[in-house]
Amino acid sequence: MLKISQGSIYDPANGRDGEIADLWIDAGRIVAAPSDPRVRPTRTIDARGLVVMPGGVDMHSHIVGPKVNAARRLRPEDKEEAERIVRRDGFRSGLAGSVPTTFATGYKYAALGYTAVFDAAVAPLGARQAHAEFADTPCIDAGCFLLMGNNALLMEALARNDRALARAFIGWVLTAARGYAPKLVNPGGVEVWKQSGGGARQGLDEPVPPYGVTPRQIVREVAAAAADLGLPHPVHIHCNQLGMPGNWTTTLETMRALEGRRGHLTHIQFHSYGGGDGEEATLCSRTAALADVVNASPNLTVDVGQVLFGSTTSMTGDGPLGHFLARLSGRKWYSHDLECEGGCGVSPIEYKQKSLVHALQWAIGLEWYLLVNDPWQVAMSTDHPNGGSFLAYPQIIHLLMDAQYRRDVLRGCPPALRQRTVLADLDRQYTLGEIAVITRAGPARMLGLTRKGHLGPGADADVTLYDRSDDIRRMFELPRCVIKGGVVVAEQGELRAAPDGRTLRVRPDYDREAEPTIEAWFNDHYSMRWRNFPVDLPPARDL
Repeated sequence: MLKISQGSIYDPANGRDGEIADLWIDAGRIVAAPSDPRVRPTRTIDARGLVVMPGGVDMHSHIVGPKVNAARRLRPEDKEEAERIVRRDGFRSGLAGSVPTTFATGYKYAALGYTAVFDAAVAPLGARQAHAEFADTPCIDAGCFLLMGNNALLMEALARNDRALARAFIGWVLTAARGYAPKLVNPGGVEVWKQSGGGARQGLDEPVPPYGVTPRQIVREVAAAAADLGLPHPVHIHCNQLGMPGNWTTTLETMRALEGRRGHLTHIQFHSYGGGDGEEATLCSRTAALADVVNASPNLTVDVGQVLFGSTTSMTGDGPLGHFLARLSGRKWYSHDLECEGGCGVSPIEYKQKSLVHALQWAIGLEWYLLVNDPWQVAMSTDHPNGGSFLAYPQIIHLLMDAQYRRDVLRGCPPALRQRTVLADLDRQYTLGEIAVITRAGPARMLGLTRKGHLGPGADADVTLYDRSDDIRRMFELPRCVIKGGVVVAEQGELRAAPDGRTLRVRPDYDREAEPTIEAWFNDHYSMRWRNFPVDLPPARDL
């Protein structure tokens, strides 16, 4: 039994905002304090003066699967100056960089105080590889969202208005591929782009040939199916027209397409741009108008996809976007098509503070954090590694908690930025409790994780202890102690243990009588046989 003594506890899910108290841990869970005074802990951690929070929950990252490995192969130069983690007793070697190796990913997340991570875009056919890599990524519990927005069988079912088959297919593929939620990436748009030879971009109400279904229908019906299946996390949406001037109207219509159902809009910064046809030609922020909708819509949640200045790697299940970015930058790129399911694009990218477009992306991300009134509706993300590495989270926290620091960075951006965003007018500063919401309690609630993101009895004993400091960035970069499942995994940035994580997945109750129809279609169209598709996991990994 482990006791954390007299720390300042920030546990928003249980209404604790700096309360000085003890935490007790037994058998990997948070437990109530023993009623018998004779019970003594086997170890006590003196947390006086320390900030105590649940382990971090990253609900949108890219750390496993075919596209991540494509990025590793495409960018050997990324590893030339990457931090090297040297093998020693109990730990394996690894490389960091914008796309870390599996071991380095687990170690770095743990050292930062994060204990649960979701890969946000895994093609069902790539799920076996993704889960093999999860098993190779220590220290974190992990799950994945499965790509469905350009799935041929799903679009056929929706075109025939066969909602029962669509719902059964979603339930089946989540079960067979050990997924956690349905993911829509540029729904319908990737298929149109592939068919057009790389020239077309899809509007929300334009039919997708040859199916005749529109992206709006895909969003509406998958959201309805997720609700009918009782999934803990609703449909996870990467909207159409990512990165395009004027795309805020598509984002607004996507919100409306949910028709009041729960929905999560991801890396929302990339979908909040004004400009283009129909309004002023210059690229600008339309965050305020979209944030007003979120503030008035309790069914909506977002994560930000914050851009940070520096070099990174763009990887996305949005093949058209990958192609567009590569043409824009002139850099190398890689496109990977997944039969019947979608495609992805990978390319190096560098965000420059002196670039007006890049500075605008940086500012729009911060606007989202500051303009959404309820922090429970917004989660921290960089869309790792697309906007920047997850290792930049402490820098984002600094920007949110220190308005003067924001102003200092803003002064180094192009002056025109002030006319195209409202960031300079925002004085809001996050509290420690609000940081605990957007990095822990909020993502856990959005995901329906009842044992994560809080420190009440029964929660997984995932705990992070920070030295309270005026140096905010340093404080969150280097936790005093990180505990995963009751095991101390890091102290002052040094790894102490590297336990295996668990797989976070769903097992929805779907109509099994639809399986013969799905099997026949699968065997007719896929290169893999139906019976070989389901992913097997060791029972010990399932959570």
